[in-house]
Amino acid sequence: MPIPAHISKFLDSEHVPYQSFTHSRAYTAQGIAQAQHLSGKKLAKVVMVIVNDRQQIMAVVPASHRVDLDLLGQALKTNRIRLATEEEFKDLFPECELGAMPPLGNIYHLDVWIEQKLKLLPTIAFNAGNHAEIIQMTFADFERLVQPKTASFGVLLH
Repeated sequence: MPIPAHISKFLDSEHVPYQSFTHSRAYTAQGIAQAQHLSGKKLAKVVMVIVNDRQQIMAVVPASHRVDLDLLGQALKTNRIRLATEEEFKDLFPECELGAMPPLGNIYHLDVWIEQKLKLLPTIAFNAGNHAEIIQMTFADFERLVQPKTASFGVLLH
């Protein structure tokens, strides 16, 4: 399954070098990391969050982590924060398979918050809009392109 056209056109128009890799279909970030023979610390996953009862944001953590809503809420200076349901965010990403959206918030007019541990990596890999492909690019290119906000809100899964 190819990368959705709007994603590849966006990356190409911004002159961002990237690679795409196909893998057997996987529906969890840890499953994708396994299929790609990547450490769960090197694959980023998007978790949709609702802030102040209305604003949706992309919270991005390593696949080996979960979003700690209390820590993210502290960074956002709110205690009105919760995970979004699939029903709430499915229409935001019409060209993507449900749950496979990339952390390219600027395509979707969404703020992106990343776990600061991801900044330590030379490259970032993430879903390419489907459950059978990932995109990888340098973290520097990702940061220049997306301009995410950074905080410490990822907690290692048990």
